[in-house]
Amino acid sequence: MSSKTRQKWFNSASIGVLILGLAGSKLPNRWALKLLTKSRLALALAVSLLQASIIPIAVAGSPVPKVSLQQNSSNVTTQPDPSPDVARYLNDPTKEPNLPPKVLAQLLRNRIKYVFVVFNENHSFDNEYGTFPGVNGLYSDGQKPRSAAQTPGFTQTYTDANGVNVTVQPFRIGPELNSSAVDSVDHSHTGLATKIHVVNGQPQLDQFAYDEYTRFASKGGAANVSEGKQFANLVMSHIDCDTIPFFWKWASRFTIFDNIFATEDTPSTPNAVAMIAGQAGETQWVKHGPDGQSYSVGTHTGTTQGPPLVNDPQPFYGSQYDETKDNKQPAGAQESYADNNISSNLTFASLPLTFQGSDIKAVLSGNKNPLFDLPDIQQDISFIQQLGTKPVNWRWYQEGYNLEPTDTNGVASHNAYVSHHNGAQYFGYISNTPQVSNSLRGLGDFFTDIASNQLPKGGVFYIRGGYTNQQGLTPPITNPNTPADEIAAINAAKSGDDDHPSYSDRQLSEGMAARVINAVASNPKLWEQSAIIVTYDESDGFYDHVPPRILSYGPDGLPLSRGIRVPLILISPYARTHAVSHAEGDHNSVIQTINAIFGLPALASLPDEAQALAAGNSPQFNQFGPPGFEQKYLGPRDINSPITDSLLSGFDPKRLLGISPLLPASFAKIPDNVVNTLPHYGGQGCKAIGVTPENERQGIVNNIPAGFNPLPSTYPAGNP
Repeated sequence: MSSKTRQKWFNSASIGVLILGLAGSKLPNRWALKLLTKSRLALALAVSLLQASIIPIAVAGSPVPKVSLQQNSSNVTTQPDPSPDVARYLNDPTKEPNLPPKVLAQLLRNRIKYVFVVFNENHSFDNEYGTFPGVNGLYSDGQKPRSAAQTPGFTQTYTDANGVNVTVQPFRIGPELNSSAVDSVDHSHTGLATKIHVVNGQPQLDQFAYDEYTRFASKGGAANVSEGKQFANLVMSHIDCDTIPFFWKWASRFTIFDNIFATEDTPSTPNAVAMIAGQAGETQWVKHGPDGQSYSVGTHTGTTQGPPLVNDPQPFYGSQYDETKDNKQPAGAQESYADNNISSNLTFASLPLTFQGSDIKAVLSGNKNPLFDLPDIQQDISFIQQLGTKPVNWRWYQEGYNLEPTDTNGVASHNAYVSHHNGAQYFGYISNTPQVSNSLRGLGDFFTDIASNQLPKGGVFYIRGGYTNQQGLTPPITNPNTPADEIAAINAAKSGDDDHPSYSDRQLSEGMAARVINAVASNPKLWEQSAIIVTYDESDGFYDHVPPRILSYGPDGLPLSRGIRVPLILISPYARTHAVSHAEGDHNSVIQTINAIFGLPALASLPDEAQALAAGNSPQFNQFGPPGFEQKYLGPRDINSPITDSLLSGFDPKRLLGISPLLPASFAKIPDNVVNTLPHYGGQGCKAIGVTPENERQGIVNNIPAGFNPLPSTYPAGNP
């Protein structure tokens, strides 16, 4: 059968009917098989169909429904101008097999055994990819140009200390401004609520500059006014492939998602928790109220925060209130452990709970304090045990968690450890159960495990950077006129590698991601069974023009979910190439994808969570939203719906079926000498990777505000 005939056969209505017949109609399987065995490929498809399983989910006492794992190619478009090496692998998403949900899920389970999540920090989508061609960005909807007037929040205004109305619009910063190192903007819960500015349930996205200017200028004094002006400009800035060429290269060669949001409209910790739980304590709030617990241990007295979490408190386990004697969790050496800056112990369900599968009761029998750690998951434990799913290996690798290559004298310093970024450590049933907490490791352990073939045989692996980088590199200085004292300030403040603007450099961060991806891609067996997700916890408060859905309000009456849009790239030999998926979601989309690949029940379907979700939609909780608002989403949302889609649209059906060749590992690899040579590609990243940003494609003039300083706090001497 020719490829043209085969394509026509797969796209015909008859094959659609036949597939649906195998999936559950009265068409005899033996008859369908006879029809399908006209080619080896069709036979393979038939076998997959006959073996396909449906993921059961249920609320206690109710019938077991089925999870729909929709794969909608209409949500996928192709990026413009593919390079020759990409074009040879390009498939038109409008001309591909439209696989039924359970077939797609089964094919993924057969192909993908490893999921790696490179979990970065604090950038909005527009801040890093607002001019990436083919996406819904600052100057285009991905298919055609869009004017400033049609772009929410494009023009920001505030009134300065002299009563003058000041206007700020998005602008690009590049190597001429040392763009890989900038300061962090306001990403507090209250600041983010101000920035998105919800009116009648709809975010206006028009107070980014206002919030930044006001938070400094309101203190009075010329220095504060000057700093506020700089931050009001910084929050509207964006970068491109000259600054982060590796990230743009992966986005061009694989699939970038342009409609993924932070789960919570908060800073980092709640979204680090949401990455594995789909929430930051909403169901715990519904069950127990919003008040923390009071503790007095030694000289320390205070009240824990949450649920739900809306700030960046430290994990309970590892804090001064944790009286564990053996195998105590680490504390970040550079972190604030003020007596009122500690999180309540989190007790709701997460992926590390469902990962235990049929071993869950045996594993959790080793928990050291079940009355404290397990009260809110008792029904979940029994439900998961009864499902009998196969346990899933997992690890959370985070820089500084334990002994790292950067430590000296064989002693773990935890100097690089950003403890409030370790979402897993916040859960008592993880931190206080040795067989579970064994999955928490340092960043160096990841590379050691890969090199020594000690990585578990399949599973889910989260990778996070921290306050330093393990190569001992200093940030690249791409502006030759940078004063010596500014260079010293940058070197002292920006050597981290998790992309957080407060302490990281963007090229050091993309270098860390490249080391992880190279480690996977350099192992052929690993590469051919892997999906790598590169994404972020939250936006840092940088401007983005796409209004998030407001799905919930917290006990403070502020929007709780969702937050500002964040980047997400799917890298896999089975991914679509040069593609943009417009599927809408948040961190629940990552969870939903993991559920599909490993056959896990949705967290939202577990009895304890489902009951809390139902109880949350009541007058007691609806009162925190505007009149008429219903709190339908106080908890995880990892059941596929138009509100939260999975990442399955990023996988290419033809590659999964064996029709098209897999994307080679070379597509993902960045040579080590390039990774370790700064600046990357000599500051000419766009030219090196062959991508033209959208603003250049349209000939848009870039207007950088006069006297702009991207480091208004780190280098205040640069503030005019």
